Amino acid sequence: MFDIHNRIKIFSGSSNKPLAKEIADYLKLPLGKITLKKFLDGEIFARINETVRGVDIFVLQSTCSPVNNNLMELSIIVDALRRASARRITVVTPYFGYGRQDRKAHAREPITAKLVANLLTATGADRIVTIDLHSDQIQGFFDIPLDHLTSLPIIANYLEKKRLKNMVIVSPDAGGVRRARRLAKILKKPLVILDKRREEHNAVAEVHVIGNIKGKTAVFVDDMIDTAGTMIQAVSAVFERGAKEAYICATHPLFSGPAISRIKESKVKEIIVTNTIPLPKEKQTNKIKQLSVAALLAETIKNIHEESSVSVLFKDDYWVDK
Repeated sequence: MFDIHNRIKIFSGSSNKPLAKEIADYLKLPLGKITLKKFLDGEIFARINETVRGVDIFVLQSTCSPVNNNLMELSIIVDALRRASARRITVVTPYFGYGRQDRKAHAREPITAKLVANLLTATGADRIVTIDLHSDQIQGFFDIPLDHLTSLPIIANYLEKKRLKNMVIVSPDAGGVRRARRLAKILKKPLVILDKRREEHNAVAEVHVIGNIKGKTAVFVDDMIDTAGTMIQAVSAVFERGAKEAYICATHPLFSGPAISRIKESKVKEIIVTNTIPLPKEKQTNKIKQLSVAALLAETIKNIHEESSVSVLFKDDYWVDK
């Protein structure tokens, strides 16, 4: 059993306090006392308001918008905890910002995902927990342990309860085939792949559908939705080829720029996302269903603290009806 009297504390940055509170409530622990504020010149200040000496610390902070502020705030919190003699500091970053900058696509470009990994390590993090990285190779950017979780079983459990007829799982591009294949395997449904040719960021020139989509309920799956331009174009492509309905599943709801207006105007029946990133009121519509990853993260925190296996949480059926 999980002993709440063990020396463990959970602190939250300002990026996703509702999720942090949900995790703490699940574990029957209070959130750590911390002061966070900005000076008039924009500098970030953090003060830990309770003792953490010798304590196993977990810091929750998604590096979502405003990305740079949240990343800097996270680094400052970790530094404060390190200087206060915390025994171990685990950074729980449900959404890992800069994950799309994971390679040099052209000459003289940075690999910013690696830079951020170096920054968190140098700041004093001992371990990282994250969900659905944009690409698996980012795990190798860290020189400290990293637990790479996935929300797919949680999403699959929700979809199973909907009992959609003639469902096919659709990968919106070749890079997402592995993710879509896993969801298709969990749900025991056929897989369809879209082959798209990208000419510039957030734009798609051409889409080809590989697989049978006519008369089907297309369920798209991706790691994130940003401006929703590429995804909505992909949805249009399957409707042009005879799809009956379309749903979109994604772990991280960035919903930047025109995303919400595009979603409202689209033929998509429902957008299924998680709460790795909080959704303000202006980004909420009746088309969006937000699932919680609090139990997944809370169980991971418990297992890390107790030095027990985390891999058990990766099983496809672990989150059924949880």
